[in-house]
Amino acid sequence: MRYQQVFEKSHAVLDGETDNIAAMATIASLLAEGFSHFYWVGFYRMLDSELVIGPYQGTLGCLRIGLNRGVCGAAASEVKTMIVDNVHDFPDHIACDPRSQSEIVVPVMDVAGNVVAVLDVDSTEKSSFDGVDRDGLEKIVGLLESSTVVV
Repeated sequence: MRYQQVFEKSHAVLDGETDNIAAMATIASLLAEGFSHFYWVGFYRMLDSELVIGPYQGTLGCLRIGLNRGVCGAAASEVKTMIVDNVHDFPDHIACDPRSQSEIVVPVMDVAGNVVAVLDVDSTEKSSFDGVDRDGLEKIVGLLESSTVVV
């Protein structure tokens, strides 16, 4: 239910918006406001074959992430949503903030099917994310993939 509300609000606010940074900032803000268990929520943009910090809400994030590193790199490389119940068990996890315990990362695609960014959400609790979160976040990220927003 909450995901549907965030989706509808995002859709309304982003209607006609063509700037991807503005759209990502809006979505990050609405998600951070809408979910109390989201400790960190934001985007990493694909630039020159690495992920570079984009709009986010939360503590200081890593500035750059290689595609062979961490959950964000894995989601971008494998082009699939990654849900990690315990980030400390994930191979080559990047500890941007040691309070992070679980994470979900959703790839953002352009109209040609290329990964142009990832949405990264962290929680201070283990096992905070499931299929409901995956489905809700993928639907919201779909707003960036639509023809309305140029990613």
